[in-house]
Amino acid sequence: MKIALFYAMPSEIASLVGDAAPMDEVAGVKFYHIRHDLIACCGGVGKVNAAMAAQLCIDRFHPDLILNVGVAGCFEEVPIGTLVLAEGFMQHDFDTSAVDGPDALGLIATVNRKVLPTAYQEKARAAMEAAGLPYRTGLVATGDWFAVPGQRVDFIRDNFHPLLCEMEGCAVAQVCYRNGVKCMAIKSVSDCLVVKQDYFFNFPTAMAQLNEAVMAFLDHLEV
Repeated sequence: MKIALFYAMPSEIASLVGDAAPMDEVAGVKFYHIRHDLIACCGGVGKVNAAMAAQLCIDRFHPDLILNVGVAGCFEEVPIGTLVLAEGFMQHDFDTSAVDGPDALGLIATVNRKVLPTAYQEKARAAMEAAGLPYRTGLVATGDWFAVPGQRVDFIRDNFHPLLCEMEGCAVAQVCYRNGVKCMAIKSVSDCLVVKQDYFFNFPTAMAQLNEAVMAFLDHLEV
């Protein structure tokens, strides 16, 4: 099975690729060879960047599975660095309810779904457990907005009921869905969106062990 690891930011992929030069670069998207049948790419922040990079990855390298890796804000107060195995993705900023009625909130045009589920969920949980990695599972809300505590976060929590919020995952999942490519995701909690006082974004702690955990997960993933 050929697997592609998908990252948004150079700072997320850095500990995986080190000083290695990319094997390819297309439209500003860098692709790296990690090991046999494993590549990685850095697509950029936000849904458009993520969708473009995911399609480039599929067209050029034909992966059987894309594993989205990165950090995310959490709707529960959990330790920074908590690993989350995504069960599915939603777009919290996709809203045609003004013309299609309130039930259309979050309904993604073309695919006609509100939730894009991830693949191999049972096997993914087995791999996390075999690797000895403590983790949570939950839904992830995606949108072109860096989430911070406040009314918008409350709106997303009350209408979509996710565990995490980030900026790329659902775009990757949608591209995978339309191309018939399996999609999974492992996220690390970087901030807690329910803590309105003393809120802070802790990227270094969130990333400290993430890439090591991802490689251990892949070593135990049987699909």
